[in-house]
Amino acid sequence: MGKVTKRTVEGVLPGARDLFLWDDTLKGFGVKVTPAGRRIYILQYRVGGREARTKRFTIGQHGSPWTADKARAEAERLLIMASQGNDPMLAERRRRTDAVSLEAAGYVDLFVTRYLKDNWKASWNDGKRVLELHFVPYWKGHAITEITRRDISTVIERLSDRPAMAKLTFATLRKMFRWAVERGDLAVSPMTDMSGPAAVKARDRVLLDEELAAVWEASASLGFPFGQMFRLLIATGARREEAAAMDWSELDLATRTWTLPADRAKNDKAHVVPLNNLALAILGSLPQKRRGLVFSTTGDTSPSGFSKAKARLDQLALLRMRERAAERGERHSEKVILPPYRLHDLRRTLATGLQRLGVRFEVTEAVLNHISGAKSGVAGVYQRHHWTDEKRAALDAWARHVAATLPLAKPDRSNISDLPQRQLA
Repeated sequence: MGKVTKRTVEGVLPGARDLFLWDDTLKGFGVKVTPAGRRIYILQYRVGGREARTKRFTIGQHGSPWTADKARAEAERLLIMASQGNDPMLAERRRRTDAVSLEAAGYVDLFVTRYLKDNWKASWNDGKRVLELHFVPYWKGHAITEITRRDISTVIERLSDRPAMAKLTFATLRKMFRWAVERGDLAVSPMTDMSGPAAVKARDRVLLDEELAAVWEASASLGFPFGQMFRLLIATGARREEAAAMDWSELDLATRTWTLPADRAKNDKAHVVPLNNLALAILGSLPQKRRGLVFSTTGDTSPSGFSKAKARLDQLALLRMRERAAERGERHSEKVILPPYRLHDLRRTLATGLQRLGVRFEVTEAVLNHISGAKSGVAGVYQRHHWTDEKRAALDAWARHVAATLPLAKPDRSNISDLPQRQLA
């Protein structure tokens, strides 16, 4: 006998057969230690008085998510249930049957609520987002028990052009299926012994002005929605998913602002993006439906097919770079290359460009909606300046810079603020 705590649970050494440590303050609550060293929280109980048969309920294995305190709280809940005449074991079987019959979206909600929020802390919303974006849409109407290893591979392969997203999606799915096995919702995870994507290499790709101009020009040939969307990424530094799911309700063209709501921002912080002349021109060229998703081709969903659109964009941009090289009289213009880049590198290019233009680091971070050391911790509590005017000046200056890189460019200088040659912090 003893008090079931983290120390006592981990202090019991395995024997030749199962050992039991029973709690001396909560009757029936205990830990079973197997010869292999597994420590499993259990509860013995009766339903129907002293004459009823004693049953043993398995709460879960010691470790994440079951700590001694969480297991004790669960045991207390189950004892209350038993005292009311409800058999916890039968209730658990019904619950698991209901859980595995949930379609993908319902099971994801269950996983997020009962595991991610408690165990992934600051990153739980990232896990929720990747499941909703890259898992749920492909299995609407299907239960988790119907998902196969091949299905998981298909999801990861679709993200091959975004290795960081592929790695996060793989890790989140693997945890969800492991959790399903731990709960008894699945006998085996479809991802058992499945190799994950390769480690993501650090990225430092920044497009040169000539490359950026070629990408801008080439995007005009893509048409709606990708041509305008790719240009908006260049003009604002937005993330791809943020732009793809832009809604007309988020835009205020009168005040030249785009307000990204907190539930769509990566850091859960609402973000106001000042719209420079380039961004306004892009939005002004779109069908003026003024409601719903700005770049939707269906009216209900964000566009898909980014990989094909990006491949076409790169072909056209490379062709334009070679044409411009030939116009300058360069020999072997056909050997000009466009080194590989990702759409996220357009965001890095804007950030680097703002630094070249002399924009303060804090303002660049504000433009990107980053929470850096300067805005985190105690400093973040007291630093409430949102850099609104500075962000607008920076993005206006960036618009002028991009326009100046284009051939025969005559940048519209109206509403574009000049920055000093160098702004020091």
